[in-house]
Amino acid sequence: MDDVEKIRSFNRTVTRRLGVLNELYLGRDRPLVESRLLFEIGAEGASVRELRLRLGLDSGFASRLLRGLERKKLVRTEPAGADGRVRMARLTCAGLEELERLNSLSDDLARSMLAPLEPKQALRLVAAMTEVDLLLRAASIEFAESDPRSAEADGCLQRYYAELAARFSNGFELHADDAPPAEVFLPPAGRMLVARLFGEAVGCGGIRTLEPGVGEIKRMWLSPGVRGLGLGRRLLAELERTAAALKLRTIRLDTNGSLAEALRLYRESGYREIARYNDNPYAQHWFEKSLS
Repeated sequence: MDDVEKIRSFNRTVTRRLGVLNELYLGRDRPLVESRLLFEIGAEGASVRELRLRLGLDSGFASRLLRGLERKKLVRTEPAGADGRVRMARLTCAGLEELERLNSLSDDLARSMLAPLEPKQALRLVAAMTEVDLLLRAASIEFAESDPRSAEADGCLQRYYAELAARFSNGFELHADDAPPAEVFLPPAGRMLVARLFGEAVGCGGIRTLEPGVGEIKRMWLSPGVRGLGLGRRLLAELERTAAALKLRTIRLDTNGSLAEALRLYRESGYREIARYNDNPYAQHWFEKSLS
């Protein structure tokens, strides 16, 4: 059995064991996709756009699902504040009760998968499922160019700055950094890449041109929730490919000594330490790599 067939066999086993092929998932009066939509809306509610991205649904299908749940008095959709273009989906009182019931039934299903197993087998199953979940998330990461001035890119950068402030021994202040404005990451001289997981931005990295043939990687960051999956190496490789497309032959970057994982990544990826090349007061190490 080759790898593709093993994956297909795994998928068949999982779908059968979870009961997702049944029209009435968990014995309720709806299929899995509607129950999953209730779960994603949750107690806090969610925008219709967020729901589409999280579940990978097209606009028409998502609208039909929401209308069906509205008819069952489980969901209501309404404008988000003054912006009528953004619509929010919220659970009604009946919807909240149904969500609680679904969570309870889902817990029972999970326990039923562990109950027939010996303790060591149960531990192996949970460990294997955890590993599969992490690897499937890693395989679902997508990299795309983004406007560095967009709310999506800015959200990543703000989380990046907050992490630096927490990790640097003397804190971090953006105005004291040798910080390039967002515009330097715009084409044709630069690019900003965003990593997305099920539509949510979970990482970013920018590249800008310093001089003809020489570029610099800046603002490379990944959300803590997706670290340990080899995504740092993938993001760095995507940035290098982008640099090559910009006709940059040499890439430079700097980092702080407290970011041990970044230092290790750069060294293992073929970057060599060089003398200081900028005025960044937070930089303690400077690297360079030839792409030619």
